[in-house]
Amino acid sequence: MTDDRKQRQREEYRAADPAEGPLTTDQGVAVDHTDDSLSVGERGPTLMEDFHFREKLTHFDHERIPERVVHARGAGAYGYFEPYESCAEFTRAAFLQDPSVRTPVFVRFSTVQGPRGSSDTVRDVRGFATKFYTSEGNYDLVGNNMPVFFIQDGIKFPDFVHAVKPEPHNDIPTGASAHDTLWDFVSLQPETTHMMMWMMSDRAIPRSYRMMQGFGVHTFRFVDARGRGTFVKFHWKPKLGVHSLVWDEAQECQGRDPDFNRRDLWEAIEAGEYPEWELGVQLVPEEDEFTFDFDLLDATKIIPEEQVPVRPIGRMVLNRNPDNFFAETEQVAFHTANVVPGIDFTNDPLLQARNFSYLDTQLIRLGGPNFAQIPVNRPVAPVRTNQRDGYHQSAIHTGTNYSPNSLGGGCPAIAGADGYAFSHYTERVDGHKIRQRSESFKDFYSQAALFWNSMSDWERRHIVEAFRFELGKVNAVQVRERMVGQLAHVDHGLATAVAEGVGVAPPAAANNEHKPVASPALSLENLRGDGSIRTRQIAVLVTDGVDTDQLTQAQEALSSQGAVVEALAPHDGKVLGSDGNGYAVDRALPTVASVLYDAVLLPGGPVGTPGVRSDEAAMRFVRDAYRHGKAIGALGSGVGILTALDPEGLHIASGHGHVCADRGVVTDCTTGTASEEFTRAFTEAIAAHRHWDRPQLRC
Repeated sequence: MTDDRKQRQREEYRAADPAEGPLTTDQGVAVDHTDDSLSVGERGPTLMEDFHFREKLTHFDHERIPERVVHARGAGAYGYFEPYESCAEFTRAAFLQDPSVRTPVFVRFSTVQGPRGSSDTVRDVRGFATKFYTSEGNYDLVGNNMPVFFIQDGIKFPDFVHAVKPEPHNDIPTGASAHDTLWDFVSLQPETTHMMMWMMSDRAIPRSYRMMQGFGVHTFRFVDARGRGTFVKFHWKPKLGVHSLVWDEAQECQGRDPDFNRRDLWEAIEAGEYPEWELGVQLVPEEDEFTFDFDLLDATKIIPEEQVPVRPIGRMVLNRNPDNFFAETEQVAFHTANVVPGIDFTNDPLLQARNFSYLDTQLIRLGGPNFAQIPVNRPVAPVRTNQRDGYHQSAIHTGTNYSPNSLGGGCPAIAGADGYAFSHYTERVDGHKIRQRSESFKDFYSQAALFWNSMSDWERRHIVEAFRFELGKVNAVQVRERMVGQLAHVDHGLATAVAEGVGVAPPAAANNEHKPVASPALSLENLRGDGSIRTRQIAVLVTDGVDTDQLTQAQEALSSQGAVVEALAPHDGKVLGSDGNGYAVDRALPTVASVLYDAVLLPGGPVGTPGVRSDEAAMRFVRDAYRHGKAIGALGSGVGILTALDPEGLHIASGHGHVCADRGVVTDCTTGTASEEFTRAFTEAIAAHRHWDRPQLRC
């Protein structure tokens, strides 16, 4: 006889069937609207009396213990920020005034969907959160590597994250968005369309945190010493350029090295190759708030750089790894409402929600109200409060703990009117209490079309392939059809290409086709950096008989430019060079793969070339590097490896003394040392990162 006592016990706690009645609060009160927060007028601030909003966000914030609900997997580093010149003309923030003053920072990069144990190279948004330890207190710029977000109002954030997280019945998939619930949600919410275009681009699989842009997402305010406000958008631009993986290699990285991005950041800093970003701002005078064809308070929109150029105001360098991952990277607590005098908020409804949610989240995740006393969270500015006791109180307070007081000498005293204290921006707010979004938020497709029109041919191809992969994992045909219908509003050709790949009927052309306006600043083609190859990982395939002089000279030339050059052989230890001496091997081929490197060099040698040719792992290494668009250099008899891969399809050098550079494949049949011409051409090919105009291998 089956013992069903446990099953009967579980039945007592089963939630009500959602199909049997309306949506309610935790108190059983029926809800008639859950898409917009209660605000003062259509564009006013969110009201704290909105009990449904607060209950929904509070419950969501406390859903995971102790791991972060989102952004659980991360990597962090310390560094400094310094302004280029005084920014007093538009903000009084002290850390943006003196170029000689360096402000300490801690930065945490992260993925969003997966738990701490997931992989680095999943398709996902990346968090880019910076804590400035300023002389006036901590300022947190909590952003992402994409300038827009999925939703316009924070009341939808629990719904979005529930949809993108693993599905509740089987907790699958981990660290991935290719599943039914996410695409069901976004296909029903047109406001997500712009962000989904970014998500399906290669921006969602960055090559490195060091080669990733960052954005503040929201429109904030700068406030100057006179109280004058200026709208501001924040941009981080990496010195090394903006580079991404491709989907095929991103998936293999998950198996070869699930810590690919974390390891890359750590090792670069340990090697003294400190990553650097430039901080830029887009500034909009208050009187120009309504001059755009979108709403500045809408977090699903960008300000095209052609309309408002990005003004560089300073740089950030990360130069120290944490000493303890848990104590620092895991316990660092960011909050969008951690601002300093001179930086203030707008009525962006998503930002307003975040200003509530982050603090609420830290209370449960870090065990109480004293998390600011954890070393990584402590400000360098003095702290004097009347807050006392609570979990994990580590300070020993004396004196009174209330204000005003006379027994404690009136201390700590209220700051005077000398401009030192934080003063909220003065703004008139009036309107009816409503749950309604402004009509100016209702354009869901024009900027998605702008993004699509700004892409190069290869970026468009990758976006189509990404949509096909993601929607191909969706079981519900109606969700596939509905999402393709949304894409038809962006571009009919895009929608048709996706439809053909996921087995649904191509949609009719939408009535609201957008003018083919483009923004060059959005394409990775235009963000390759300054031509440097610093920290690029270059694999050199070697075996017995390798031309030692040629190899050494090429390695020294590339290393002198800051590249990391590693010799790979079929085995660890040493290989016998052409000069009879042993040459040290850095890694054995079976332990690595092409996806972990940015380029590959094939040196020559009378015995070495056949040795590589006969090694299937080596040939696969070169084949993968070629099809992933990476730079390939071949010297002397090493050119024969390329010929063996594809006898007719590659344009390679023929004859001695001739360097040929063709779409990232650089060859020189000359024996002996590598020429300066070869090194220069190979360096340029590596700096370009990828070469997508190559013919396909015929083998």
